[in-house]
Amino acid sequence: MVNKILFWTGFGIAVRLWQLGIEMRPIFSMQSLWAYPVFGGIGGSFGYWMQNVSARQYAILDARRERLLEKRARRAEREARQQESGGSQEIGVLSSNS
Repeated sequence: MVNKILFWTGFGIAVRLWQLGIEMRPIFSMQSLWAYPVFGGIGGSFGYWMQNVSARQYAILDARRERLLEKRARRAEREARQQESGGSQEIGVLSSNS
C-alpha cells in the first residue's frame, strides 16, 4: 500500500519541478517552497485513493471468481448425476428438447 502512495507523492513533487522548469523559475526559492508539500500531498492522496480502488476491484474479482467456481462445481455435479442416470439428453438453457 505504501509503495503506491510514495510513488504518487514523488510524482506530485516531480510535476512541481517540471512546472517550475517550464516556467524557467528557480526551483528552491523561499516564496515557492510551500507548493512542494501541496503537490506531494495531492499526489499522495491520489495514490491512497488508487490503492483503495485497487483493493475494491480485487475484492470484486475474488467474489466473481468464487461464484464462477461454485457454478462450475454445481454444473460438474449435475453432469455427473446425469451420466450416472444414463440420460443421453442434454439439459441446458440453450438446448432444444423438441
